[in-house]
Amino acid sequence: METGPVKAEWSRRELLAAAGGAAAALCLPGCREEEVPGAIPRPGPPLESLQIRGYSRLLELPWFEAGPQGEVIVRAEALPPGVDFHAHLAMRFFLAPSVDLQAGPGPVRYVMACDDREPPCLVDLDRYLNHLADGSMLSEVRSEMSRSLVLGGPAARTHTIPNLLAEMDRCGVGTAVLLAIAPGLPFRDDITSTWLDAVAAAGAEERLVVFGSVHPRRDGAADQLRALHRAGIQGIKLHPTMQRFHPDDPEAMALYEVCEELGLPVFFHAGRAGIEPGFTQDYATLDHYVAPAVEFPNVRFVFGHAGARDFDDALVVARDHANVWMDIQGQGVTDLRRMLTELGPERLVFGSDWPWYPIAVNLAKLFIATDGDRRARDLVFAENARQLLARG
Repeated sequence: METGPVKAEWSRRELLAAAGGAAAALCLPGCREEEVPGAIPRPGPPLESLQIRGYSRLLELPWFEAGPQGEVIVRAEALPPGVDFHAHLAMRFFLAPSVDLQAGPGPVRYVMACDDREPPCLVDLDRYLNHLADGSMLSEVRSEMSRSLVLGGPAARTHTIPNLLAEMDRCGVGTAVLLAIAPGLPFRDDITSTWLDAVAAAGAEERLVVFGSVHPRRDGAADQLRALHRAGIQGIKLHPTMQRFHPDDPEAMALYEVCEELGLPVFFHAGRAGIEPGFTQDYATLDHYVAPAVEFPNVRFVFGHAGARDFDDALVVARDHANVWMDIQGQGVTDLRRMLTELGPERLVFGSDWPWYPIAVNLAKLFIATDGDRRARDLVFAENARQLLARG
């Protein structure tokens, strides 16, 4: 089901502006890492023991072992079959060629390709994860994202269903939630239907759950959301910085009303990541997420990245509203322990942001933060997400 544009008619200038806006929100070439004004600084230097040189060094932790090809595998006794609430497949928009989502299995090139560098980048498990990217890595990431709009990126060709399923098996993940995005381009803007069709073709409906996306300002957005629900989505993904809207805009509030009607959870990209261009950052500040939680108490909202670099503000909103869950993806061990203590393990879900990062690097943080508390670990990795999905 290919969707229409946000506007009914597009001039050449408007078309280029829309593509440029989507590219800028992805932080493509020409962007630079922006400081997040007003964000509370992270604590002082993290523990040396939480710093590793590359993803492969996770094998030094007691919960992992090496597979036949040296790949990182979670030890069988470490976890029950879990849910990764934050995953993606290859994205292609606008002029980029399609990706064969059935290709593989084979080696995965992560967007944040830490181990492809010499030396591998420093992974600090006590900091927000995208801090690992230095200037040259960010340039590579922006190039890959730019290609997703025009030429198609080489890394994206490895972001396929067989590769995701293989990594899920290595990491004890039974189910993954695929988060689509509709950036608001005039054509080839809908990957939700592409992913739904690909999952069905792979016979993977029992393992891969699709959260669809619509642009809040698209004409007929509510009807499109209902159509995607009939097609099989189990939730909706919204990305304020990439889609260029505030979560409390009237058009977005109208979509939450449909989600309440259909029983669909809403997964937000929440907070400022710090690598997006400055002009998009206001869309994701946490003050804009309060009204949806207040006015729609029966809608389940999940804050992706636990608020990213606005973690402290996101934690306050979640504490104050029982219909808000936090996706722990990217956050450091110290802040994950804060979530467990101040919010409780019952409203946290595990996410990896695959294929930006390996599943195992986020699992390592969960293992460390819940060491000695198997009940909390099981809630975050499996039970909470299954309850959220069962109510859909």
